[in-house]
Amino acid sequence: MIYSKLQKKFPFLIFVVSLMFFGSCVSKKKITYFQKDKIDQALVDNSYQTIFKPDDVVVINISSLDTEAVQLFNMAGTPTSVENGASAGGASSQSQQSYLVDSKGMIDFPVLGEIKLGGLTRESAIKLLKDKLDPQYVKDPTINIRIINYKISILGAVRTPGTYTIPNERISILEAIAMAGDLQISARRDNIMVQREEGNNKKIQYRVDLLSNTINTSPVFYLQQNDVIYVEQNSASMQSASSNTTTSLFITIAGFLLTMVSIIIR
Repeated sequence: MIYSKLQKKFPFLIFVVSLMFFGSCVSKKKITYFQKDKIDQALVDNSYQTIFKPDDVVVINISSLDTEAVQLFNMAGTPTSVENGASAGGASSQSQQSYLVDSKGMIDFPVLGEIKLGGLTRESAIKLLKDKLDPQYVKDPTINIRIINYKISILGAVRTPGTYTIPNERISILEAIAMAGDLQISARRDNIMVQREEGNNKKIQYRVDLLSNTINTSPVFYLQQNDVIYVEQNSASMQSASSNTTTSLFITIAGFLLTMVSIIIR
């Protein structure tokens, strides 16, 4: 009864309040993960390879039965921030020399000189070093290579955006989002951007849909070092954020007037 009277006398106020109410509702279809599509197991690839890139800082540990021969290649360095104080090969991080992969993909390694690691997988890099060391310098060496500044960044509508160091060099996009405290309720889940640096320093952007199970077959399901994830706000949240002070004041006044009118006509 009251609503009918208000609707006749103040139709615009009713419209504003209704708009506010329905605009604040979030559809379940827009926030529930993995609700669309089926997983095509034939397309799921659980393999993952680290590819060395410029600005990687790596620790290389070489071991052999000939301990004297490997001393030249396991130079002492400054302490590193490897998790639990240990670097590749189980050696103390305080005794390992780190190497920066430069813009050309090169490192300057003891005795061997410049070696190109950029663009190589871990397996390829280990084979390259073995070929250079064995048998001239070290017989049957065991080589471990680890990136000590492996990190990803996540920005936008997550609870704790920031840059995160990944100690084991393997993380999926779902794990990264969980690490950042999950998406905000206002986040857009169907168009998440992953920016990746690939060959020749090119920046490539991928888009993934967390509402769909096709995320499991995405080329960015497993992240690479220095990947950047950006989560957009949904359209309702963006519109709300862009509203100016005048609009907010108008809605407040409209609500106040509506309350006063409802009291008067009782």
